[in-house]
Formats: sequence, C-alpha cells, structure tokens
Amino acid sequence: MEIGKQIKKYRKEIKLSQDELSEKIFVSRQTVSNWENNKNYPDVKSLLLLSSLFNVSLDILIKGDLEEMKEQIKKEDIDKFKHDSNIFSILLLGTILLPVPLLLFMGCVGIGIWGLIAIGSIYYGIRIDKYKKNFNIQTYREILSFLDGKNMDELEKNQEYGKRPYQKFLLAICAGLFAIVVAIIMSYILI
Repeated sequence: MEIGKQIKKYRKEIKLSQDELSEKIFVSRQTVSNWENNKNYPDVKSLLLLSSLFNVSLDILIKGDLEEMKEQIKKEDIDKFKHDSNIFSILLLGTILLPVPLLLFMGCVGIGIWGLIAIGSIYYGIRIDKYKKNFNIQTYREILSFLDGKNMDELEKNQEYGKRPYQKFLLAICAGLFAIVVAIIMSYILI
C-alpha cells in the first residue's frame, strides 16, 4: 500500500475528517489531502505525529499492512499456478491422446494441430516449472501445501527435500509406462 492510502485508512478508522487531522498534526487540510492523494509525502515530524495519533508503528504506517500484502500476493500466485496447471494438464492430455486420431482422420493437418497442442503444452510446462523454482516446491506434498496456502516447517521441508530425487525418478518411470499403455490402447482401438 502507498502511504497516502495508509493515512486515509487510519484517519477513517479513528473517524477524523481531513480538517480535524490537520489540526491535530499542525498542517493544513490541503496538505493532508495531498498526502492522501500521493501528491507529496509527509516529513519525518509529521510521520511521527501520525504514527502516534493512529497508534501504529512508524514501520506499519510507512510500509502498510505487510501480512495483508503478503496474503494477497500469495493468493494471486496460487491462483495463477492453479490456472496454468489446469491448462497444462488439458494440453498434456491432448498431446498424449490425440496424435494417432488426428493423423488418421485429418492427415498432415492433424499433425499440425497436434504440433500446436504440443507447443502449448511445452510452454505451460515451462511456466509451471518456473513457479516451482520461484516458490521452491518440487514434491507432491510441497505443491499441495502451497496450493492450500500453508507453510511447511523446517523439518517437513527437509524431509520433502530428501524425497525430491526419488520422486523425479519415479515420475519419469510412471510417465514412460503411461505412454506405453496409451500407445498400446490406441493401436488396438484404431487398427
């Protein structure tokens, strides 16, 4: 939050008009209006008086409600991660299931369509990987914890960190087996 929004928020909480606030901190009403509209900023003396009047620390007055801002950012990040994950899942499923049907029914055009789906899948896969690196989430449990908006304690983080190599290896084997099963099923259905 900007300092002007903070001043306005706290002024309204204690039910003061701009005139009343200006009298209490020895400035003009226009000065308070300029602060609230972010046209200029209070000097140190005024900040100290505002902090005392609003009964908040100077740090909170200047920086805003950090916890509220962190929660908002975290919620936005979680929503973006969920959105991109859903798109990636759909595109990946299409990449796996559609090559043979598209080739048989649409020929070269079908392969072109499949190529576009695969490119989209790769793009969203890279985006998901960036989220995972930015938030240091790799294992299934870490991802679920992130999506729930929860933080893991140090012991849990260390346990999950130790699982990362095994889960990646297991994931690669499962993906290969899944691709083989899908290929076999497709060959029986379409031949």
